[in-house]
Amino acid sequence: MLDVLGAFTPERSALSLSELSRRTRLPLSTTHRIVGELARRGALERQEDGRYRVGLWLWEIASLSPRGVGLRENAMPFLEDLYEATHENVQLAVLDAPDVVYVELISGRNAVNVISRVGGRLAAHATGVGLVLLANAPVDVQEHVLSQPLKAYTPKTVTSPQQLRRVLADVRRDGFVISDRQIEMVSLSVAAPVYGAGDDVVAAISIVVPADGTDPRTLVPAVRAAARGISRSLGAYQSG
Repeated sequence: MLDVLGAFTPERSALSLSELSRRTRLPLSTTHRIVGELARRGALERQEDGRYRVGLWLWEIASLSPRGVGLRENAMPFLEDLYEATHENVQLAVLDAPDVVYVELISGRNAVNVISRVGGRLAAHATGVGLVLLANAPVDVQEHVLSQPLKAYTPKTVTSPQQLRRVLADVRRDGFVISDRQIEMVSLSVAAPVYGAGDDVVAAISIVVPADGTDPRTLVPAVRAAARGISRSLGAYQSG
């Protein structure tokens, strides 16, 4: 069942039975049975053309995740304040190493383009939020990421494990990071950690702005203030 659900992607959000069978490498009869069970429960929905999409029931289940809707609800007032102050892209993400998963994104009409989306993933080592989360992750998680090939999105992406170690050390020292054109050459981000009730880092927020004509250091106080506000809302004693 998980293989069937995992066959859906943002690019392939509607799939036929035969497509699901091919993508999961399951016999068509097995796929038919599993899809029928998922559809009856509401995990999949059948379209008029016979193809299937992810159903609303999965959204209801996903909302129970403490790193999902609950985190988002506490963060939204501070994210909205940060957006209103800047009218730039504001993001909230959690770590699922080696990636980050974006929980919320507020984007203005005239803000610089971003490739992140709510529910989407990007490699942690190449994003501001990811660098913050990796820097505060357990050592075994960091070492696992550092031992893998580091994808280059642009010529500015940090792909050297040695350089990434230095960046993570700087993040722990400074309490924020400026990720300069690592995902797209047109943008940079300023990110800071969000602490939970156990005073561990549970999320990160960032603001994404045009790389040209922006002094990112002027944005650091606002981003860190928003992160501290979310941390207090989550019951953290330490707030960065």
